[in-house]
Amino acid sequence: MSKSSCTITSPRPPTFIKGRPWILSSNSASAMAFFNSGSRALVEILTRLQSAETPIPVDHTFFEFGSIRYHIQASETDPDNIYLSISTPSLSHEALPATGLPEFTLQEARKLYHKFAEIVEPTKEGYALTLKLNFSGLTRPKDRAKATSQISRLQSVVLSSQLKDMLGRLGPSGTTKLVYNQSDPFFVSRMPAAPAGKISAIFPMRFRDDTDTAVAASFFQELQDVGNSFAGAPKCSWSPIPPPELRGELVQHLTTNGGFVSFDIFSRHVKGKRAAKTAWILLNFQAYVKYHIKCTRSYIQSRMRKREEILTEVIQNARLRGSADKKTLQVPQLN
Repeated sequence: MSKSSCTITSPRPPTFIKGRPWILSSNSASAMAFFNSGSRALVEILTRLQSAETPIPVDHTFFEFGSIRYHIQASETDPDNIYLSISTPSLSHEALPATGLPEFTLQEARKLYHKFAEIVEPTKEGYALTLKLNFSGLTRPKDRAKATSQISRLQSVVLSSQLKDMLGRLGPSGTTKLVYNQSDPFFVSRMPAAPAGKISAIFPMRFRDDTDTAVAASFFQELQDVGNSFAGAPKCSWSPIPPPELRGELVQHLTTNGGFVSFDIFSRHVKGKRAAKTAWILLNFQAYVKYHIKCTRSYIQSRMRKREEILTEVIQNARLRGSADKKTLQVPQLN
């Protein structure tokens, strides 16, 4: 079997869904962060394996965004079975097992993929989860396409199930630091006096320069004002100082230049199918803000260049008209 390794990045930027400013949807343009919960690379590889006229031997490793590693293995002697392994950082070293994935995550994977996949134990060395995929029982093309799409969201299932599990195990009070992005940890917290079912997701925001900080402050104010006008959306608040939930946390975790953004998450936001979407949005909120700021800066710069071109054209036209007027007003001299 041949073995190959490559780095594949396929991010897509999100947009706000009308009427629900806190829910993001992805489109086809390129972006700086991973907002789409499905891996296009996985879809392409699995589709190619299923559509091949003859079995294709595969032993393929690839990465997405540096920290997510996939391994796909298939052989000519066992063409119906495809082995897929994934390695992704844990959200919290404090709340999760030292090795492997929590049982809640494994249960979520079994429930979602039971029609065409089973969990292999022990997992492939160096990976957190290994699945044995078998699509032979799915005779209709649309069923296979749906299954492939579900498998492409494996990372989302692993991460969001971890977050759902932690949210459910916070108890009457407590705060947990999450490290989905090493440079941008965030916190989930429940206060003793909080209403039943309420959890706060708190994001310390850090930016590279004063311009980004100023743009972010405007964005947070608008998000706070507009977002809170929708009854079904989580309440959003922004403060330049740490909220009460983070008292006692280490100083280095609370040092920011962009303040703290908090969302109030209630049980209705993590119920049923909405739970995975809510978890994925929270995991990517900081990345979305930074992408929004990059887009805003690019837009402002393009508008400034356009304005400069217009003003330059006006000045040049004025100079030409001035030169013409001077020539007209000149009095001819007699010899």
